[in-house]
Amino acid sequence: MDIFSRLTLFSYADYSAFGLLLLLWFVIGWRIEHPSTKHASVSVLMAGYRREWMQQMITRDPRIYDATILGNLRQGTAFFASASMISIGGVLALFGNTEQLIGIADDLTLNSDPNIVWELKLMVTLFFVTNAFLKFVWSNRLFGYCAVLMSAVPNDVDDPRTMPRAMQAAEINVTAARGFNRGLRSVYFGLASAAWLAGPIALIVASLITCLVLWRREFASRSRDVLLSGDAHDA
Repeated sequence: MDIFSRLTLFSYADYSAFGLLLLLWFVIGWRIEHPSTKHASVSVLMAGYRREWMQQMITRDPRIYDATILGNLRQGTAFFASASMISIGGVLALFGNTEQLIGIADDLTLNSDPNIVWELKLMVTLFFVTNAFLKFVWSNRLFGYCAVLMSAVPNDVDDPRTMPRAMQAAEINVTAARGFNRGLRSVYFGLASAAWLAGPIALIVASLITCLVLWRREFASRSRDVLLSGDAHDA
């Protein structure tokens, strides 16, 4: 069976659901990272606090507190990277033992599809989990770069190198956080893609719910209100 014959095993509803999954993943990610100026996302608001953190670090002596925070951030990325690695192994294990999975999926969908259909659906989940793993690993490394840059910031406020290096550390910190958030979104949509095993309708519902959850946490959550109230108080 060639690749074109395998593609015919999926219905138009399957292709629509899969397209919607990818579209929502791209759109919500772009919107979170490029919000309007009047309705900033939590990620963008936190990026501002990260830059302010590096400015405050200049006059903090000793900088043990900053090192502790950065160490906790690296531990978080390492944890999710390890969890993603385990998930990758779990998905790969299913490729060699799909009989039980197919039995459950057939009971849910009342269809009897060949193994290649379920394997291709699992590959979508594998894609998201692998992408998450790569994002978490890179984020972890960027936080390491940030630690080096923070160590290179002079203690003397009047040193002309102080502020530029602090801002370099801030931008690396923001970039690391962006990669971490992208990894989390891949985890969310990876979980949503598993609903495809129950059929295209289940995938559509799971994709919409996942997108709604991400939108609420970034644009309509209590944490966002707190961040904005802090800005208003400072003003």
